[in-house]
Amino acid sequence: MTMSESAAGTRHQVFDVSVNMPSQTGGSKCYDDDGRLKRTGTVWTASAHIITAVIGSGVLSLAWATAQLGWVAGPTMLFLFSFVTYYTSSLLATCYRTGDPDTGKRNYTYMDAVRANLGGFQVKVCGAIQYMNLFGVAIGYTIAASISLMAIERSNCFHTKGDNSPCRVSSNPYMIAFGVVEIVFSQIPDFDQISWLSMLAAVMSFTYSSIGLGLGVAKVAENGKIRGSMTGISIGTVTGTTRVTETQKIWRSFQALGAIAFAYSYSLILIEIQDTIKSPPSEHKTMKKATLLSVIVTTIFYMFCGCFGYAAFGDLSPGNLLTGFGFFNPYWLLDIANAAIVIHLIGAYQVYCQPLFAFVEKTSAHYFPNSKFITKEISIPIPGFNRSLKLNLFRLVWRTIFVIITTVISMLMPFFNDVVGILGAFGFWPLTVYFPVEMYIVQMRIPKWSPRWICLQILSMACLIISIAAGVGSFAGVVTDLKVYKPFKTSY
Repeated sequence: MTMSESAAGTRHQVFDVSVNMPSQTGGSKCYDDDGRLKRTGTVWTASAHIITAVIGSGVLSLAWATAQLGWVAGPTMLFLFSFVTYYTSSLLATCYRTGDPDTGKRNYTYMDAVRANLGGFQVKVCGAIQYMNLFGVAIGYTIAASISLMAIERSNCFHTKGDNSPCRVSSNPYMIAFGVVEIVFSQIPDFDQISWLSMLAAVMSFTYSSIGLGLGVAKVAENGKIRGSMTGISIGTVTGTTRVTETQKIWRSFQALGAIAFAYSYSLILIEIQDTIKSPPSEHKTMKKATLLSVIVTTIFYMFCGCFGYAAFGDLSPGNLLTGFGFFNPYWLLDIANAAIVIHLIGAYQVYCQPLFAFVEKTSAHYFPNSKFITKEISIPIPGFNRSLKLNLFRLVWRTIFVIITTVISMLMPFFNDVVGILGAFGFWPLTVYFPVEMYIVQMRIPKWSPRWICLQILSMACLIISIAAGVGSFAGVVTDLKVYKPFKTSY
């Protein structure tokens, strides 16, 4: 997953927040067969949504991931992850309608599809994984934003004092500042009202990704040679304050798999994107074309970013291409790129957290319907505007506490690559592989122990092994980092 993240304004529908609409038998000129207004999405709009969702902060760690794996395994794993993502996304697209893929009942969210095809305990497991993943993403984005803010200060320091100046900067003030901004934005009731923030975040995503790619290409041209090796980072290489040992090389290779998985994660929003597509032709046919197109574009972009970054810096490829200070100039371009990252992450944080906010608030209102603290809306007039601000005390308290908790955890464990690896490992197998495969088996009534069933299970088990390895490598990276880390005293 992908961190990723600013897809269509539909992403707030990740959980079961669909609205009951009056039925329209067979559809009409204005309504689809489920009674909702005619959908207008095409293969191009769906592709745009997917590309926007996938290309995010995860792209910045791909040069580091390629450096751990080398020129053979690095591009190979990027290609394999892209193939698995495309294949399982095609399976998931078939599950948009329950029963008949062309005329069956629509599923509006990923959870709807799991509930319709698998039901029972698996729905709860899927929900728990989603919520934990969203919580983890909030932590990861807080860390990434603070690193970019520090990079802007350090870039200006290097420009004025020289590239060899220490320019030590603490991350804590920037994490706190990011948390304060998110507390403010979190008070907006739902994502419908901040779609502009999602669109701005999408533009920022392409801005900093393109700058990172451009700087990598320029650095290779400046060096006059391609750095790196067939097998990845060499044993004995000094990175930061540690020397890479044989054991660390294994852990770092596993961690790199998690980083790649995080960069490709978007399955959570595939059903929501598919729900915007018009028919005929059948939604699943259009979605498969959009998935193929978007995965090809994304993979080419990722290959360029990962490979050019590795070619530029070799074994010393930074964990974050724009903040690791492989680049010092032009400093103003680095500042623009890092400012774009921060703006993108402010929006992406809300894109991911709004569904979690909505779930907690709807659940609380269900169990305590008579509590004024939970249900009462207070109107506060805004001077100069014709509308008033709707303030809910429970929303104010709960969302503020949530942001504070994610900020404090970020300050305790500010390790960008480790967190990205953990998130990728944690979300890739269940959300991108397991649930789509199991739903497809039920949807298509594939007999148990048939050749196709066996092949799908082999694919699922292979991806599970990769996810476990990535998770172990990322946790090992956290343990290594904690040996030289002092809580709340991180500086770069």
